[in-house]
Amino acid sequence: MHFDDERLEDVIRHTEILRLPKQTLATFGITNIGYYLVTEPVYSEPEKDVPETVIREGRVITERPRIVTPHYLSQFEGFSLDAQRYFNMLLKKYGPNAPGLFYSYRNEPKGLTIVAGDIPTVVDKINAEIDKRGDPLVTIIKGEDEFWDVSLLKFIYEMTRNSMNNNLLQLQSRGLLDVDTGGVPLDAKLRIEELLGEVSKGKIEPSELKDELDRWGLFEEYQDRLFAVLRKRH
Repeated sequence: MHFDDERLEDVIRHTEILRLPKQTLATFGITNIGYYLVTEPVYSEPEKDVPETVIREGRVITERPRIVTPHYLSQFEGFSLDAQRYFNMLLKKYGPNAPGLFYSYRNEPKGLTIVAGDIPTVVDKINAEIDKRGDPLVTIIKGEDEFWDVSLLKFIYEMTRNSMNNNLLQLQSRGLLDVDTGGVPLDAKLRIEELLGEVSKGKIEPSELKDELDRWGLFEEYQDRLFAVLRKRH
């Protein structure tokens, strides 16, 4: 459903993160966060004797944050002209090789239920269930029924913002933010080594590794090793 910027801002403003996970995003691994997203039904009638609440359950899977540069991001295809202008702004402001973090997320919806009770009552019950399980990686989000995925994105943004400083400090302490003379962070070189291993085991297609090498401008440097791996596979 299409809606204008003003409506988008209204949805974001009325989204509330009622319970944050007790842990931030992992720096060196995958983070699996369960969520309960509660909303009033779009058909809600204030005069009804028994209010109802919609509960959407699912999981947000966060891959290990990767170190990237403005130049690297600008190599991705499928972005609009506005996005390309943004990349050019980053290039001018920070330089092509300034390291930053790239977070990738996957939403895995689990199900939807409609229960009797207003949102505060339902949230109290969900909180009690979470406390009983002792699960540190669960969130409760109050959003809007029609635009629940926007509310979920607000949580993702908040979680990323709360985790970034810690992630950067841990990466910096291991020297992974260091950039070589070609403008490639050490973390990117380690990532390429991982991809080489995955290609050799047949876990990923060689094209995935080639795309990564092309984005960093490293294909010539690694092509002999890539071809050697491919010969072993055949």
